[in-house]
Amino acid sequence: MANKYTELVTDILEHVGGKENITSVKHCVTRLRFQLKDESKADDDYLKARDGVVTVVKAGGQYQVVIGNHVPDVYAEFLNVSGLSGSGSLDVDEGDAPKGNLFDRFVDLISGIFQPSLGALAAAGIIKGVVAILAATLGWSNANSALYAILNAAGDGFFQFLPIVLAYNAANKFKMNPFTAMAIAMALVYPTLPTTVTALKEAGLDHVFGIPFQLPSAGSYLSTVMPVLLAVWVGSHIEKVMKKITPDVVKVFVVPFVTIILTVPLTFLAVGPVANMASDFLSATFTAVMNFSPILYGILLGGLWQVLVMFGLHWAIVPLALLQFSQNGWSTILIAAALPNFTQTGVLAAIMLKTKESKVKSVAMPAFISSIFGVTEPAIYGVTLPMKIPFYISCAVSALIGAGLSFFDLKNYAMGAMGVFMFPGYVSPTEGMTPMFILIGFAVAAIVISFAIQMVVPVPYLYGGPEAAPAKAETIEPVAELKEAQQEIIASPLIGKRVALTDVPDQVFASGAMGKGIAIDPTDGLVVAPAKAEVTLLFPTGHAIGLRTENGAEILIHVGMDTVSLAGKGFKSFVAVGDKVEAGQQLLQFDLDTIRSAGLPVITPIIVTNTGDFDDILTTQEYNLNAGDYLLTTVK
Repeated sequence: MANKYTELVTDILEHVGGKENITSVKHCVTRLRFQLKDESKADDDYLKARDGVVTVVKAGGQYQVVIGNHVPDVYAEFLNVSGLSGSGSLDVDEGDAPKGNLFDRFVDLISGIFQPSLGALAAAGIIKGVVAILAATLGWSNANSALYAILNAAGDGFFQFLPIVLAYNAANKFKMNPFTAMAIAMALVYPTLPTTVTALKEAGLDHVFGIPFQLPSAGSYLSTVMPVLLAVWVGSHIEKVMKKITPDVVKVFVVPFVTIILTVPLTFLAVGPVANMASDFLSATFTAVMNFSPILYGILLGGLWQVLVMFGLHWAIVPLALLQFSQNGWSTILIAAALPNFTQTGVLAAIMLKTKESKVKSVAMPAFISSIFGVTEPAIYGVTLPMKIPFYISCAVSALIGAGLSFFDLKNYAMGAMGVFMFPGYVSPTEGMTPMFILIGFAVAAIVISFAIQMVVPVPYLYGGPEAAPAKAETIEPVAELKEAQQEIIASPLIGKRVALTDVPDQVFASGAMGKGIAIDPTDGLVVAPAKAEVTLLFPTGHAIGLRTENGAEILIHVGMDTVSLAGKGFKSFVAVGDKVEAGQQLLQFDLDTIRSAGLPVITPIIVTNTGDFDDILTTQEYNLNAGDYLLTTVK
């Protein structure tokens, strides 16, 4: 069935020499790119004059017919009319080539997996705080209050079954079917599994082909993080293999069947023993350090506690504390790890005061509240770990506080409470409230010290930089004659040096055929939103993105020239088509060295593609630009 582009593509097909003259065809963000057997058969003059075609460019051995932002629809119709298979839109998986060192890649992975669920995570943490208040002030419990039981389930349920949530998020990260991943996670948190494993162990039947079937030291995989991430990673590779070798007619059930039936046993039989070995090693190590020097033990445990919790290895220490408590009625094992949540409170308070990113403030506030109640996951995964430096500050201050607590040899007489509700557990039968006051003093110190350090240290940007400030409009020179005009300020999406559009090394952009605008020679590989807008176009290779601002300006940001040829190498996108973005939010990331090593220009045009809808497009005269600086103005 014909559509509005049928006539156009039929004409293009005829005037590039017909189907028999085309070796291959693909498209980028603005143009159809042909490999022609004989370019002399193409009618350049006709195509340049043809309505619906912006211009024709010959470059890099390609015959390029410039269409504009709607090129994906034209390309699809071209394939339909011509019967060619094409080269598609270069569907590249940006995650196949992670950048940075191993730790940076780990942080990016973890924060990326937690990011979609941060709101619910923070909300559950606050509910847990409310439940703790009810228990402390009214004496409510599951045994005497139905409302308490309901709220306790609402707050604790998310953390208990966190592996299922993480499996869904990790599946999207590892390009796996999310429901298959969730099925694997559900096996890990199966309710009767701890009882089953205990019974099998008592009967001497807890082995599969000689490999022990055992659970982590905590007794289950509830609330754990790393086991399910590893399981989904393993499952994603099994699924990819199965997709390649399974016939399409049975793929819908065979692929998940094989993936689940292989991944779940591998996780229980491989991850379990490895996790237990790691826990046993850590337990023996910390016990030896504690016997050698309690203060050194306090430094290590306090400083490493948040890292141990991330990997689920803190369960190597918890059983020692429980054993000590059952024998003596008190415990000192975990004293050094009592206050890391308050170091998170301190750095979050400083971050909220200093950050210029509104989205960071919106994430940090509920995380701040949760940290007071002892729930630090929203803080760690949502703010401090992705920023790195605040996380390091929190760990360092926790080490200092841990040493101090170990020096005073405090004892905990009531285990289980967290945050501000742990303090009554340190009231001593012999020393009265003195130990509690000491702990409160150290909690205040943890907040104050971490807050002070973070106030001195710069707060890293988490979403690319500050939002473009409307006040920048005051720096625009032609304000006097535009006071009555409707105008919109567009900020710079990049850090770099201004380049006139006429100096862009691509005639399509330099001629203004795609619209008026400006270009930037970037010195940093991060593209942020230049205004509040909707993502209307995102090329799969990540080299170009289109936005529609609130006032209707259609902005095209094209990173480099001919960078589509890199097929996504060196590019990473953080948004999707249809996303609403705030000014300063991260959109794309690219590696300057990768582009330059391929011999391609990195100069990046920022074009208003619907220039015809405006009376004028005014551009900055500043040479050096930071992300968020004034770039251009659309005038109606």
